[in-house]
Formats: sequence, structure tokens, C-alpha cells
Amino acid sequence: MSAPVSWRSVGQERAAPSHERKKAATRQGLAAAAQRLFVERGFDKVTVAEIAEAADTAVSTLFAHFPGGKEALVLGNRDEREQALTAAVRQRPADVSVLQALRDFLATRGPFDPDPEPEARRIAALVIATPALRAHARALWTSCEVALTRVIAEQTGRDADDLSLRLLARYVLEIPDLAGTEPDPTAALDTAFAHLQRGWPSL
Repeated sequence: MSAPVSWRSVGQERAAPSHERKKAATRQGLAAAAQRLFVERGFDKVTVAEIAEAADTAVSTLFAHFPGGKEALVLGNRDEREQALTAAVRQRPADVSVLQALRDFLATRGPFDPDPEPEARRIAALVIATPALRAHARALWTSCEVALTRVIAEQTGRDADDLSLRLLARYVLEIPDLAGTEPDPTAALDTAFAHLQRGWPSL
């Protein structure tokens, strides 16, 4: 016979979704306020205190949701990026290669998006024009190297310690910074992957 469920635990279970919605709304409000201020005044001229005030919350709340500070308000965190990147490889259709899946994934991001919303276009331009944001974006991508190497190894039956796969992962993760600043980012993205395809024809 199963143990009875207390009213307290039931209440906590019912409250959890509401709590998560509140957290998500707070994060969204902070990010929206930050991005609006950054676009209007420039990244370096906006303080975290001004962002918190614009979002009607406390600075401590801002850092609780975005420990990475101002950069994270624009670019998110590594975990979100890593999960999306590895899912693109793991969940690709059976007839799509690993490299094609990675190319298609990057084609939806930042400067490579062919039809971005106006706000997304402004944020992409802000990142490219702001050295601190561009450096942080590159660091976020390259920090996914181990995870990307492992998922490619998993999907191809190869050893995750294979230097060739580690090199490939690093090259892929440098593409957003290198190709994203070209006059035609999408053409640069295709050029990068054409070179990778010649180096790793089986992937």
C-alpha cells in the first residue's frame, strides 16, 4: 500500500508550474529590458542597475537569473547553447549527415538567419559591433567543444578521444565568429562547411 500524499506535497506540486512560469517571466522581462536598452544606448553605456530598474526588479534578482551578468542577458548561457547544438546532431533525420545538421543548425543562429525578426537583426548587429559581446559569444561556442565532440563520436561510432573529431568540433565552433562577421555571412557559412566536408568526407 502506497504512502499517503500530504496536503503540503500536493500544494507544492501544484505550485511548481506557477513558480516556473514566474521565473521564466522574470527572465524574459530582464532580457527584454536589457536588449532594448543596449540597442538604444549601446552595451557599454548601460548598467545592471538600470536594467533591473527597467524590468522592475532588484539587481540581486538579475544576477540570480543571469549569473553571467550583462553578456548573458544578450547571449544566454553555455548550457542552453550546448543542449541546442547537441540536439541538432542527435535528432537529425536519418538521411542528414552530421556536418549538414550542424550547418543547418548554425544557419538559424544570429547573423546567419536569412529572415530574422527586426529585434533579432538588431541584436546580431549589436553583438558583432561590441567587442565584449563578440568575445563572450565566441567563448560560449568554444566552451561546447567537449560536448560536441562526444555527440559526434556517439553518432558515428568513433572514439571521443579521437583528435580528428576534436579538431572538427573546434573548427565548427569557430565558424560563428569567423563567418558571422563577413559581408555575406550565409555564403561564408557555406564556404566553411564546404572545406570541412573535404576534410571529413565521411561525416
